[in-house]
Amino acid sequence: MTGTGREKAVLERVPKDLYIGGEWRAATGGGKLAVEDPATGQPLVEVADAQVEDALAALAAAAETQADWAAHAPRERGEILRRAYEAVTAQADDLALLMTLEMGKSVAESRAEITYAAEFLRWFSEEAVRIHGRYMVNTTGKGRILTMRQPVGPCVFVTPWNFPTAMGTRKIAPAIAAGCTMVVKPAQQTPLSMLALAQVLEEAGLPKGVLNVITAKRSGAVIEPLLKDPRTRKLSFTGSTEVGRTLIEQSAAQILRVSMELGGNAPFLLFDDADLDAAVEGALLAKMRNIGEACTAANRFHVHQSVAEEFARRLAERMSKMKVGRGTEPDVDVGPLIDDKQRAKVAELVDDAVRRGARLLLGGHAIDGPGYFFEPTVIVDVPDDARLLREEIFGPVAPIATFSSEQEALQAANSTEYGLVAFLYTRDLERAIRVSEGLESGMVGLNQGVVSNPAAPFGGVKHSGFGREGGFEGIDEYLEVKYVALAV
Repeated sequence: MTGTGREKAVLERVPKDLYIGGEWRAATGGGKLAVEDPATGQPLVEVADAQVEDALAALAAAAETQADWAAHAPRERGEILRRAYEAVTAQADDLALLMTLEMGKSVAESRAEITYAAEFLRWFSEEAVRIHGRYMVNTTGKGRILTMRQPVGPCVFVTPWNFPTAMGTRKIAPAIAAGCTMVVKPAQQTPLSMLALAQVLEEAGLPKGVLNVITAKRSGAVIEPLLKDPRTRKLSFTGSTEVGRTLIEQSAAQILRVSMELGGNAPFLLFDDADLDAAVEGALLAKMRNIGEACTAANRFHVHQSVAEEFARRLAERMSKMKVGRGTEPDVDVGPLIDDKQRAKVAELVDDAVRRGARLLLGGHAIDGPGYFFEPTVIVDVPDDARLLREEIFGPVAPIATFSSEQEALQAANSTEYGLVAFLYTRDLERAIRVSEGLESGMVGLNQGVVSNPAAPFGGVKHSGFGREGGFEGIDEYLEVKYVALAV
């Protein structure tokens, strides 16, 4: 089945209700939330619109299941994740199409995200049986020290719309591996991918109550009561710094363990000794992945003045050839932005830069017609006071500024309250180490435009958040350390 017929079939298969205590059920009051296709602006389907009562029921299910799940054999927890990995891999084409329909990115990019998301399931299936403690002789020689690592307890997850499956597995997989139960609230724009993931985990044998999913139009209204409930022990959020700050304040009442993956303003530093061909390829990945709607997207390009003109020309040439269209169409490179509000924000930032003296080398305008499309854009001669050097763009816009020295480049890169990721292109090993150490960011892409890797710790510093997801460090966010003093 292809085309519209296949799209309808994929949409029909995904659940539309809340998933609470292992049961699919309607929201209290029967309310519905419309899910929109950003390529057309038209509704795709409706899902349940959870109320506070539903959120508390989901937390109750998680709390009631916690003790049994914590006692579950680590090997079985790992095997559930492994079965889920295999199921997601087998269903990758349908899951990718579903993601494209609700989020907008090309099917090829959605397919890549499904592969990435599945890897978190596989990685943490292997970590479930490697939760270690230690035993040692007291330094005095009298007595022994024993440590054990135990699950934190019921968690609340709030996931974003830009990577609706991967940001789910990046939180859910380590929680399952550690023995935690959870309530997940996906973004209202992209709930279908999370509902489909819950269905996969249910079929993989995840016990009732371990994973609970609530879809809701009013995120704050359903999340705040959970954060103030003593049964909740951890919050993990991926999204804007503004919302993250509010959630941190709300979580203070119960002194929750908190993980925050927040906004970014990633600098892309290009030195005069860099391989320019490789840098252009890396820039395309760092900027245009996910239509630029990624916290890791290169937000501003700081290029040595001796190569800035040539770099800008090559980048604009490549971006001009990128096909814009509905993500389900063949060979599309650039899909729509998530909604009209986001497109208006991108246009506002571009207009601000131009008013301040920047020059458009490519694009710079919203595209008329149905959907929320914006032209791939390259802006040069960007002044220091332009907003798009300070604010997260979240769109297919590449602003280019110049520098003349390594110190100036570092100063420009670090001149932001954010610190998620930075990209660096140079062939000088000593410079690579110096600049990597000097960058105020949680991650550095050295001569590559993508840093995301399930085997590596993902996270930022400063206003980009705290805590790490993925890697050996990822499971630590869901474990408490208990120390037992032994009199031996």
